[in-house]
Amino acid sequence: MPTLAVVHSISLPPGVYGGAQVEQFFLNQLDVSAHPYFDQLRGLRVSAHFFIRRDGACVQFVSCLERAWHAGASVWRGRSNCNDFSVGIELEGLEGEGFEAAQYATLCELLTSLAGPGGCIDVAGHEQVSAGRKIDPGAGFDWARFVLALGWPARCFPEDVIAAL
Repeated sequence: MPTLAVVHSISLPPGVYGGAQVEQFFLNQLDVSAHPYFDQLRGLRVSAHFFIRRDGACVQFVSCLERAWHAGASVWRGRSNCNDFSVGIELEGLEGEGFEAAQYATLCELLTSLAGPGGCIDVAGHEQVSAGRKIDPGAGFDWARFVLALGWPARCFPEDVIAAL
């Protein structure tokens, strides 16, 4: 089972919500000719375990027992290749923009389920495991709200997040 959850944000095209494009992208079925932005995604093979839509609906793409390709070059607490020991959770959104209450609720439910009764796993943003390379989920992600809602010990979160609370 994973020991880390990496939180991401995605919308395709950027800032557009509610379509099927994100799911198509993670299923390697995106028509790259459908929008000019998609051309830069041509040939990319990425995956995530979960995608949480703006309304809180959750779609699973990869079993938590299998590796997904979401973190890329990454390090968490001295351990590299986060894809080897993490679950990737994509929130429908855009870096710098806020997320919906339903997304936070679903994210907390999902993580509680993954950790099991009374347990916890580490949670970090893509920006924390791929510093300088990625900026998601970004400034719009309300870490204070999330940490409080989840109710897990501070040790489960990035040090910079806890220091800012």
